[in-house]
Amino acid sequence: MREWLKQRRLKARLTQEQVAEKSGIARTTYAMYEQGERDPSVGVAVNIADVLKFNWTLFFEDKVRKVRNEERKVI
Repeated sequence: MREWLKQRRLKARLTQEQVAEKSGIARTTYAMYEQGERDPSVGVAVNIADVLKFNWTLFFEDKVRKVRNEERKVI
């Protein structure tokens, strides 16, 4: 679950439907991003980040951190 994404949406006082509409995606797709079931494309991440006012790279920080940790284990 991307609790940080949900919290940003709630802070902006927007529904999932409103964020999805402003981002150009379906509400069900947005819900999957918020639940952590899917990752957005870079373009969609940028759109959502613009709506909710955050850096779009937040969507991918966990994956980058995981890859870096795995690389350290190999070295």
